[in-house]
Amino acid sequence: MSIPSRSVKPVQGALLLALSALLFSLMGVGIREVSGGVNNETVVFFRSLVGVFFFLPLLLVKGTRPLKTARPKAHLWRATYGLAAMYCFFYAIAHLPLADAMLFTYSAPVFTPVLAWWLLKEPLTKRMLITSAIGLIGVLLVAKPSEALFDALALVGLAASLLAAFAFVSIREMSDTEPAFRIVFYFSLFSALISTVPLTWAWQPLSQQQLGLLLAIGLLATVSQIVMSKAYGLAPPGLIGPFAYLAIVFAGIIAWLRWGEIPDLTSIFGAALIFAAGLLSIARRPVAH
Repeated sequence: MSIPSRSVKPVQGALLLALSALLFSLMGVGIREVSGGVNNETVVFFRSLVGVFFFLPLLLVKGTRPLKTARPKAHLWRATYGLAAMYCFFYAIAHLPLADAMLFTYSAPVFTPVLAWWLLKEPLTKRMLITSAIGLIGVLLVAKPSEALFDALALVGLAASLLAAFAFVSIREMSDTEPAFRIVFYFSLFSALISTVPLTWAWQPLSQQQLGLLLAIGLLATVSQIVMSKAYGLAPPGLIGPFAYLAIVFAGIIAWLRWGEIPDLTSIFGAALIFAAGLLSIARRPVAH
């Protein structure tokens, strides 16, 4: 599987990925608020369903033509990776300390350069490997994983990270013909259809407040996905992937403002490394390929 030559815009891609990380962090706040009374199956379903309804105005105005695709199989694979990663991530949140679960989620960019090199023949440089490693060290310092990280349940978190990395690479692979909104539409559609199955045994009544939070989570997730898909269409995952680490920084700031969780010096140093990894990853424009 290879992609044709295309222009690379690392600065624009990095900025969009940073915006996506902020939106993703806000979505995480919503999930944390609602998860006390709503099960993971319902959260995943609504996150996907809202994404489908998000595109209704486009369908009403322009019909189905903008959403027609010649690559349904690629969209199905992307949805499979993303949905599986979502379920694993929520499972990790339920069974691991939150810091450990978050660590696995944001370690996905560590794997994307190798996967993009293997699957898409994207260039893999020492610079990419070094910046990814710096970013991962920063995540470790911020998350401070406990000894539970080495428990068998950690394999679920690792699976979430790997599956998310596959999803990032699949977005890049499709972006030569598929615009961001189409990628997100089919991800939402396939995910909503597949995630209805667990609801046959996991459905629960929802309060008005819970429903409102679930709708907000789905909206934030959809917009974040569109922005992320656009970002990975502008630059290779291995080049701008470290900017996804900003989500854990944003989450830390929001947690401080919302719940009074004050980061310590180790977390601040880790956040600095995360920022450094992101800046280093786009410091030099790569050779066009």
